[in-house]
Amino acid sequence: MGVQESEPLDVERIREDFPILGRKVGGDVSTPGEGPGDDTPLVYLDNAATSQTPDRVVDAIAEYYRVYNSNVHRGIHSLSQEASVAYEEAHDTVADFVGAEGREEIVFTKNTTEAMNLVAYAWGLEELGPGDEVVLTEMEHHASLVTWQQIGKRTGAAVKYIPVDEQGRLDMDAAAELITDDTRMVSAVHVSNTLGTINPIADLADLAHDHDAYVFVDAAQSVPNRPVDVSDLGADFLAFSAHKMCGPTGVGALYGREHILEEMQPYLYGGDMIRKVTYDDATWEDLPWKFEAGTPNVADGIAFAEACEYLDDVGLERIQAHEQQLTEYAYEELDARGDVTIYGPPADDRGGLVAFNVDGVHAHDLSSIVNDYGVAIRAGDHCTQPLHDKLGVAASARASFYLYNTREEIDVLLEAVDAAVELFA
Repeated sequence: MGVQESEPLDVERIREDFPILGRKVGGDVSTPGEGPGDDTPLVYLDNAATSQTPDRVVDAIAEYYRVYNSNVHRGIHSLSQEASVAYEEAHDTVADFVGAEGREEIVFTKNTTEAMNLVAYAWGLEELGPGDEVVLTEMEHHASLVTWQQIGKRTGAAVKYIPVDEQGRLDMDAAAELITDDTRMVSAVHVSNTLGTINPIADLADLAHDHDAYVFVDAAQSVPNRPVDVSDLGADFLAFSAHKMCGPTGVGALYGREHILEEMQPYLYGGDMIRKVTYDDATWEDLPWKFEAGTPNVADGIAFAEACEYLDDVGLERIQAHEQQLTEYAYEELDARGDVTIYGPPADDRGGLVAFNVDGVHAHDLSSIVNDYGVAIRAGDHCTQPLHDKLGVAASARASFYLYNTREEIDVLLEAVDAAVELFA
């Protein structure tokens, strides 16, 4: 079923799964035009930073701690057996969610950033050297850009960047020239957390594989809101975080092709990732456990899988279509004001966020003012400082949407933006 053919979301029903959306927040405006108050309805439009968590995911965490809280692996008693099975099956669920071939290809990490560092240290420090090249994009999140930048400094490998054009898209002609036989890794964000650009990952993967290079996909902004299949993308590695997809903080996943992970040495050492230890040497446990040293984040790993099942039950195609409608509406309404600059591709060709600036109003001031209307947005460089430098701005405001947001909430944002303009006029 294509996105346009999918049934619309029952957003009011979905919102019942997220009690936090019904809370009131303090601010200077309770009802626009009626003065100060502390009963302003929350309008949560900061989903690209962290999404909210439905009751069933919270319940999964509580059930673990209330019913079978125990350490995993090698425990013979019942609680350890139950926890081990649930934790291992969570890997299976997450693997299915992104089209991996099995749990062997899914390593649980703290987040996307740790997954990036795992590959950079476990593979990059071993494999890269002078004469090698890593190719990134100019829109990379610091999790990718800084990590590979610093690995390049340590190994002598050169780091190059695919340019972003005036519409916020990758210059694929330049990519074809930059990716050569010297390229060992291409690391690219799937959906930009600042521009909303949906990058042609499969095309980048074809270019990389033509030169025997690997592809690392930062999928933190795509896995939560659209169907993602690692095979379709041609990804060798792919990373994402639970807290952006209705899951808990402190857990994420690294997908890696099994044969590559088998060849890599561990990033961390200690308990649970070993098979046999002597005073002289050690051997490693099977995948994925050889990359999960120490006591893992069991409860949140189990809840991570519950979040995947929740999104599957709602339907990722439907979530994507809903986000697209909200994004087009917000983009068009902001753009129509004339005093707003929006960054990135047109409304019908972007992920579910809009980063923008209002003439004469600093992004931080704007964020503070819309907060008075109960609206939560992000303001700053969104961990893309070099990209903001390229755009010629120090910061931008960002509204990002998810399955539980409504057009009426965007109207509240728009009203708050207009109030900011009037205040600073």
